[in-house]
Amino acid sequence: MLPMLKRTSKTVCLVVCLLVGTGVAVAALATRQSLAKPSIPAYCKGGGNWVSVSTTPPQPIAVQNVIAQAIAQDVVLLGEQHDVEDHHRWQLQMLAALHAQAPDMVIGFEMFPRRAQPVLDQWVAGSLSAQEFLKQVEWDKVWAFPSHIYMPLFEFARINKIPMRALNVDKKLSSMVAQKGWENVPEEAREGVGHPAAALPQYLEYLRQIYQMHGEQPPKAGGKNAVNDAGFKGFVDSQLTWDRAMAEALALEVSQDGRKKPTLVVGIMGSGHIRFGHGVAHQLKSLGVPKVLSLLPVEQGGECLELEAGVADAVFIVPNKTLPPVAPPRLGLALEDAPQGLKIGAVTAGSLAEKTGLRVGDRIVEIAGRPASGTGDAIATIRQQPPGTWLPLRIARGEAQLDLVVQFPPRP
Repeated sequence: MLPMLKRTSKTVCLVVCLLVGTGVAVAALATRQSLAKPSIPAYCKGGGNWVSVSTTPPQPIAVQNVIAQAIAQDVVLLGEQHDVEDHHRWQLQMLAALHAQAPDMVIGFEMFPRRAQPVLDQWVAGSLSAQEFLKQVEWDKVWAFPSHIYMPLFEFARINKIPMRALNVDKKLSSMVAQKGWENVPEEAREGVGHPAAALPQYLEYLRQIYQMHGEQPPKAGGKNAVNDAGFKGFVDSQLTWDRAMAEALALEVSQDGRKKPTLVVGIMGSGHIRFGHGVAHQLKSLGVPKVLSLLPVEQGGECLELEAGVADAVFIVPNKTLPPVAPPRLGLALEDAPQGLKIGAVTAGSLAEKTGLRVGDRIVEIAGRPASGTGDAIATIRQQPPGTWLPLRIARGEAQLDLVVQFPPRP
């Protein structure tokens, strides 16, 4: 789960010349021209289209060609920004298109640690409800994003009987590697993950920027301690472990390993693990899987304007929404999982929660008549609540139970 950053930073310089007479007008004109916005590429203007970025300059490409290239690979990586719903809609669209051409496909998900694999198998077999599935994979603990934006992908796999694979490792291992470094983690604690291939120099630079975003001060690029600094090295080792684990799980599906080989293996993961081929694709190649296609969604008014060659094999331009975004409903409280229901850890002053009468220490035991089984499910229910409607809650306060109703304000 890495942020989206450009590979290199660009500095824009403006030289101001102080002249007299007619030179002032010339200087002013030059300044206005230097500040003029660059022309918008044609492929960014409409959105909803594909662009090949494997060469310079980027060129539009037909979706039929993208699919044809994809099904000729062993692995296709589909990126995302985790909290952007349109990225997951695009992923679902791609899964449907690929499945039509490669029905024996397998889908791997970054969202699940390896220990969740038995639950994924039960889900695809149809023996779990959505609520049971999310509870058993411990969604609220393993992934910090609303489940409802991912469920269409999981439902697609279930109704088409497509095997789902858990690509990730437990957060405990990632933290241990970050704190101690890969070589200091006991082999029995590595969850079977092999030694990662060394990071490419460009990936180290990218990770250095991420490290700095976290408030740390990494060693300067090219310095003799650039990779030996303990904090930065642990951070790099953790990311490489993450990449390696996902690559190994995907590579295992590509190899025969005594099983029927799928026609295509698809990996669903954050775009930071895919960009420029430095993350998972690099680890896959070190594992002997060179036939990898990387596809990313990019925003029409964002990254599309500054596409760099090699960021992926092709990108899909996600069109801007014509309506201004509407903030999802919020109660204004902090929830914690409890043995029975959800414990309220904090209530924001002036919030809907406070106006409804909710207090710190209360336990929400039912939401809309259903048991409150997890924070992720509760957040999804709240966010999906239409403006101007009522949401009944059953609260445990001490030995008593109270029925309260949240009244969401109408749309402005």
